[in-house]
Amino acid sequence: MGTLYVVGTPIGNLEDITLRALRVLRECALIAAEDTRKTRILLDRYGIEKPMISYFEHNEAARIPQILEALAQGDVALVSEAGMPGLSDPGYVLIRAALERGFPVVPIPGPSAPVTALVVSGLPADRFLFLGFLPRKPGERRRLLAQVAALPWTLVAFEAPHRLRETLRDILEILGDRPMAAARELTKIHEEIRRGTAREILTHFAEVEPRGEFTLVIAGAPEEVSQWEEEEVRARLEELLRSGRTPAQAAREVARASGWPRDAVYRMALRIRSESEPRR
Repeated sequence: MGTLYVVGTPIGNLEDITLRALRVLRECALIAAEDTRKTRILLDRYGIEKPMISYFEHNEAARIPQILEALAQGDVALVSEAGMPGLSDPGYVLIRAALERGFPVVPIPGPSAPVTALVVSGLPADRFLFLGFLPRKPGERRRLLAQVAALPWTLVAFEAPHRLRETLRDILEILGDRPMAAARELTKIHEEIRRGTAREILTHFAEVEPRGEFTLVIAGAPEEVSQWEEEEVRARLEELLRSGRTPAQAAREVARASGWPRDAVYRMALRIRSESEPRR
């Protein structure tokens, strides 16, 4: 019976690999790689000749039986496109399948973009919440941000360059103008770690075309923002609506002050306005 080794590989600079990882890659019988072309560059750099099998999101159903069969004969190394397998990639499914079949699963620690960006962001790293890739659909992304708006922990997420501006606008509207960092091309020649507030970073990338995959690190909810009781939220909404604010304006203001998700406050504002309208 073989062992499934979960091997961390460089997220950019090819020197960021451990001696243990190189030994495992040399000694295993097979390498299951999310991107065989990128893995081949790494193997060639260190003179490693091993058979590879592609394993990615759209072929996992067909590949898992083959990899499990290989594990019955010898050791298999699982590598992702970059970083630690299992984080926002299909490695989790293979790891679960191997465990269910009784194969040993051994981690070979290595680089990780979320942790790398977190520790250089300048934001608290003692407690954080990793959100993975933010949802592609705007409505789903906004709902997720609303769900975590009141949490005091630092938030870490991945985002694609073509969605970065829209996501930054959502962060500014739903989470507020919090301190954050946007990291791209980590450990590579064009590495960039931009720190500032959400508004400052949005202003920068409104003028500069975003390039490369981004890791976003966002400050948690300020400690002075406490969760209001429902009666407090309703009373403040009623006051703002009477003053002429629209439901959206009132909800945005109350959500930031109360620690409540903006969507929940907006729905309450709509109910209050509906209740106050004269019946016909």
